[in-house]
Amino acid sequence: MAIGLLLPIALVACRKEERAVEGVAQNAVKAEHLVQAKESQLDLDRAELNQIPLPTKSLYIDIHDPSQWANPFLVVGPNTLALRVLQADANTSTIGEGTMLRPVSARRQELQLRPADLDKAIVAIPAGAWHYGRVIAIAESLDAPAKERAQVRRNLEAAIRDLNNLGLVVQEWPSR
Repeated sequence: MAIGLLLPIALVACRKEERAVEGVAQNAVKAEHLVQAKESQLDLDRAELNQIPLPTKSLYIDIHDPSQWANPFLVVGPNTLALRVLQADANTSTIGEGTMLRPVSARRQELQLRPADLDKAIVAIPAGAWHYGRVIAIAESLDAPAKERAQVRRNLEAAIRDLNNLGLVVQEWPSR
């Protein structure tokens, strides 16, 4: 009689274990599909950025002031990233360039981003904003409190890794 009771219990236990194994297998397949989708998106992003020429270091080697940097500039904070982009001047003439009629500040945009959105924002930057080629400047935020410095540094390192994965050259600026 005891064996008769154990048999149904064993069958139920085996069924639960089979369902658990099936669930793990399904999760593994979903995870693999997500990884493949991310890799294909990264390949598409790289292909988009490859339309921008390689950087010309001679154009930016003597720039030591962040306000003079004409390519995209990324400032990393503890929770957000500030992306500064200088759009290309639509007027190709040199007459009046930088004057009150054509101020540089009118073409400058600054966006606040979540670190997770960095790759999408970089790919969305128009080709005309890459004045020196495929190079981006990056710096730690000067406004971050001392207790958040470690988090800022981790975010900076993650941003550099992501930018390098996109095929960009990263020019790190001193934070202080």
